Amino acid sequence: MTQPRSNLIDPSTTPYYHCVSRCVRRAFLCGRDERTGQCFEHRRQWIEDRLLELSGIFALDVCSYAVMSNHYHVVLFVNQQQADGWDLLEIVSRWHQLCKGSALSQRFYRGELLDSAELTRLSEVAKIWKARLTDISWFMRYLNEFIARESNREDQCSGRFWEGRFKSQALLDEKALAACMAYVDLNPIRAKMAETPETSDHTSIKQRILSAKQAQQPTTLLPFVGNPKEPMPTGLPFRLEDYIELVDWSGRCLREDKRGAINEKLPPILDRLQIDPKQWTYLNKNFESRFKSLVGSGHTVRATCEQLGKRWVHGIRECERLLSPPPVIP
Repeated sequence: MTQPRSNLIDPSTTPYYHCVSRCVRRAFLCGRDERTGQCFEHRRQWIEDRLLELSGIFALDVCSYAVMSNHYHVVLFVNQQQADGWDLLEIVSRWHQLCKGSALSQRFYRGELLDSAELTRLSEVAKIWKARLTDISWFMRYLNEFIARESNREDQCSGRFWEGRFKSQALLDEKALAACMAYVDLNPIRAKMAETPETSDHTSIKQRILSAKQAQQPTTLLPFVGNPKEPMPTGLPFRLEDYIELVDWSGRCLREDKRGAINEKLPPILDRLQIDPKQWTYLNKNFESRFKSLVGSGHTVRATCEQLGKRWVHGIRECERLLSPPPVIP
C-alpha cells in the first residue's frame, strides 16, 4: 500500500535519505541497450550534472550517488542548519535559479525598494520557497522532470520517462548510513559495469577517490568530517580514508572470483560500527530489497515508529538481524 510521503520523509527523525528513481518498465533509457544497439549513455551524464547542480541550489547535500542504465540512486542530507542561515535575498536568489518567481520577487532581486506591505507579502511567500528548498520531494521533482523533458525531446515523443514516485528510505543511524552509501557506490561493480570503485563512471566514489589522490574532498559532495565528536561539524560521521578502504574491500568481496570470501584484513570501520563482515557483504548485495521505509538498528527503528505514530514497519526483523549491535555476553 502506498504511504504518504510525510510518513517516509521526516527530517526531525533523521536528515539522511536514500532515494531511487527507475525508468519506465526498467527499460534501458539512460545507458546502452544491448538488445537494440541504441546508446543513451550521454543521459547518465545529464542526470549526474543535474543532480549536483540542484544540490548547490537546495539545502540538500549529496552523500553518495550512482547513475545506472535504467535507474539512479542518491543518498541526500537535509541541511536544515544551512537553510536557517539564509536571509530573504538568499532564498529569492536560490528560488530564481529554479523558477521565474513573482513580479514582486523580481523587483526585490533587482534591488528596487519595496514598501513594508510588499516586504511582508514577499517574506510570507519566501517561507514557502524556503520549505521547498529543503524538501526532498521538490528536489526529486526538479531533477526527474528536467531529465524526462530532455529525453522526450531527444526521442521526439511524449509520455512517462520515470516509473512514477521515487522510492525513499530513511537512514536512522551510522550503520544504516554507511551500509547504504557503500551499497550505492558499489552498484556498477555488482552490475559488472566496472571492475573497481575508481573506474565506476557516474558515481560519487569515483569523485571522492580522484579528489583524495590530490588530498582534497569534492566540493559538490557532503564532506567526511571524521568520527563523531563534540561539537560535530556538518558532514559525514566517518573518516574519508576509512570509507574508501571499506568500499574497496567490499568491492573485492563482491567480485565473481571472490564470492563468499572474507579477507582477514578487515577495515577498522567495521569494528567501530560493530557490523559482522559476513553480514556487511550481504548488506552490500541486498540493502535495497531487504529494507523498506525506515532503516537502522531495531531499537532505533522502534523509537522512530513511536515518534511517527506508526505501530509497525516492514523490514524491522531484518534491521534487528543485520544492523542491531551484537548481544553483550557477561
